[in-house]
Amino acid sequence: MAVLTTKKRKAIPKAEFALPGRKYPIHDASHARNALARVVQHGSPSQVNIVRRKVARKFPSIDVSGVKKKNGS
Repeated sequence: MAVLTTKKRKAIPKAEFALPGRKYPIHDASHARNALARVVQHGSPSQVNIVRRKVARKFPSIDVSGVKKKNGS
């Protein structure tokens, strides 16, 4: 995954983030995979579902079916 500097992150349009507040950038495939991994660790079950849906829509080749919150949801 490429390093995302503050300047580069600010240049990413809001639509390229999975959640409001510019959380979980999904502007490329590697950041989308990372967003899936991180939301499972730190997000709520509803956030997990939103990120899964947005990543699947933008990157159909990324398998999001196995991404679940650790408590099983």
